[in-house]
Amino acid sequence: MNCIKAALLQTSVYDSKEKSLETAEKAVREAAREAPDFICLPEMFCCPYVTEAFPVYAEEAGGRVWEFCSRLARKYGVWLIAGSIPEKDPEGKIYNTSFVFNRRGEQAARCRKAHLFDVSIENGQLFRESDTLSPGNELTVFDTEFGKIGLCICYDLRFPEYIRLMALKGAVAVFVPAAFNPTTGPAHWELLFRSRAVDNQIYVAGIAPARNPQSAYRSWGHTLAVDPWGTLLGELGTDPGILQVTFNLPRLHQIRRELPVLSQRRGDLYSLLPATRISG
Repeated sequence: MNCIKAALLQTSVYDSKEKSLETAEKAVREAAREAPDFICLPEMFCCPYVTEAFPVYAEEAGGRVWEFCSRLARKYGVWLIAGSIPEKDPEGKIYNTSFVFNRRGEQAARCRKAHLFDVSIENGQLFRESDTLSPGNELTVFDTEFGKIGLCICYDLRFPEYIRLMALKGAVAVFVPAAFNPTTGPAHWELLFRSRAVDNQIYVAGIAPARNPQSAYRSWGHTLAVDPWGTLLGELGTDPGILQVTFNLPRLHQIRRELPVLSQRRGDLYSLLPATRISG
């Protein structure tokens, strides 16, 4: 398998879960016409990105939204990265969770956001995910016919060790459902994705919700994908849309041969060992 075709869906999110799901299904159906291998939805694709909404919209694994995503993966024969949803566990804890479904609609992986977005930026964003969410304790890398794929959610991208461990575990690409905002987006969105791609010589994709100026939390949008050389493969604006991209795996291996950053790491001087479980 030399190439991965991916469709990155920048969909609108509504107060109505039903309307958000209808919008997501329509986008998946449209994206599937190009026969992608992977389709990825945005962070909190069927729940307003507001802390008090997470407990209200939360569902357990195997619930309505889980079944919805499983059905779409099976129907269109794709790997579906189901953005993220508020997931409630049997003990009542709520996580920002991304489920991955294989081409048969079976759950292949689960990623719970490990780094919660608790920030207070002067004259900018104030947000505390920890008011209602619990952090995950997994590093998500899963097997596909293309090799290993990594997955994390939004704020996780700001922690370079987290992505580096995915690369060291063999990931050739990392998908990042994410909802940066108009404060952090212009400053760091493209910079972080290009940095993580170059640092680890991998493909990295950021999948954001479309911007709604009337919502309490406004997404930056700008869904994008970056190759291992740091080249931007494509980027959307703020409106709903679909970004179709191709990850050329021979290109990745060529870059790693010609600029052998990963193999020239000085393990005698420093090391990075995972303290978390590997999920996938």
